[in-house]
Amino acid sequence: MDETFMKKRPVFPLIVSMALPMVISMLVNSLYNIVDTYYVSQISDNAMTALSLVFPVQNFINAVAIGFGVGLNAVIAYHLGAGESEQADRAATQGMVLSALHGVVLMVLCIAAMPSFLGLFTRVDDIVDLGSRYSAVAFSFAVINMLNLSLEKIFQTMGRMKLTMFGMLCGCVSNIILDPLMIFGIGPFPALGIEGAALATGLGQTISLAIYLTVYLTTHCPVRIRRRYLIPERNMSLRLYSIGVPAILNMALPSLLVSALNGILSGYSEVYILVLGAYYKLQTFLYLPANGIIQGMRPLIGYNYGAGEYLRVRQIFRVVLAMCCTIMAAGTVIFLAVPGPLTGLFTTSEQAVRIGETALRVISAGFLCSAVSVTASGALEGLGKGMPSLLISLFRYVILIIPAAFLLSRLFGAVGVWHAFWVSEAAGAVLSLLIYRRSVRLG
Repeated sequence: MDETFMKKRPVFPLIVSMALPMVISMLVNSLYNIVDTYYVSQISDNAMTALSLVFPVQNFINAVAIGFGVGLNAVIAYHLGAGESEQADRAATQGMVLSALHGVVLMVLCIAAMPSFLGLFTRVDDIVDLGSRYSAVAFSFAVINMLNLSLEKIFQTMGRMKLTMFGMLCGCVSNIILDPLMIFGIGPFPALGIEGAALATGLGQTISLAIYLTVYLTTHCPVRIRRRYLIPERNMSLRLYSIGVPAILNMALPSLLVSALNGILSGYSEVYILVLGAYYKLQTFLYLPANGIIQGMRPLIGYNYGAGEYLRVRQIFRVVLAMCCTIMAAGTVIFLAVPGPLTGLFTTSEQAVRIGETALRVISAGFLCSAVSVTASGALEGLGKGMPSLLISLFRYVILIIPAAFLLSRLFGAVGVWHAFWVSEAAGAVLSLLIYRRSVRLG
């Protein structure tokens, strides 16, 4: 495969061709998130609350997998753009080894810590029990998840977006099909309850990994896993982590944010925790497709930066920003128009639906501003500038919103937490542009 098309084709159709498969994949992934949460909510409101409390830890594991994959993606893309195929192979091989090690460590630590973690936010024994049972099954697939997402990023670096779309679609669709079968015991499947939801998730990840491995082993790939590079080397590991660690923190910061907000909201009622969990599932319909565009952008912007095509780097950034703004504008309209029915997907409680209506309308005021931060952060990752990207995420998820949520909740009650979202996104957009312009020197 000749990767030079990344610097030859017109920018907009090139971005569309790279991003569209990922956007489709992310939309299906969003649907999986909604369906998975819907079926869990049918078990009980306690099961839904338990899933909301487990979400930050589950998101952290995914953050490590995807964030390190971003570093892997950026390093491989740079070497391919510079014509250094051996270095690209070295990065791919050592990245896979390190990803497997991450999976083993996180599986052991997270399963062991979950009962104590859940106890920080609730005194209801049933919620702690449900969350612990879900985690024990879901987190046992951590190694598979790490390898799956690393291979996905390697294929994306080669420009094989349709393959990664197919792999993700197969995993998500399998998960959607297996959820009700394993939760409620339909047909030959036993009724496993909340463990069934976790098992369906793990099996979906396994199916995606099997597809990537099959394609890798049976077709020609310009990036190969080489036995001679299996032992991690200091210089390459430092390069992978220098981009990967900030990217991991970028993606893990939402977990810190959700945990902090859960702590604030738990002082009012566990209903607010349920509503916050419902919001985070719903917003995946916006942020995951936007992330799909960012995933399509990263190898393009990294390749062109490595090839010295700085004008195209500027063009890619502007086009992607416009595309993300379009998605966020559409999401704002939807959240303002039908917040009640959206919240009602996850609960039958009239109180929760009323709280959800207010939450979705208020939070959506910051969607359009968030497109600026998301694009700037993703572009910086693709350019190999992990620390400035991390700084943007720190402003979005820690420095601005957590203090704002604490102060506004003291002034306006729990609704103040919802207002903290749009306040921090507006300030974060301004800071993101300043950070991007100071960090990127082209030409």
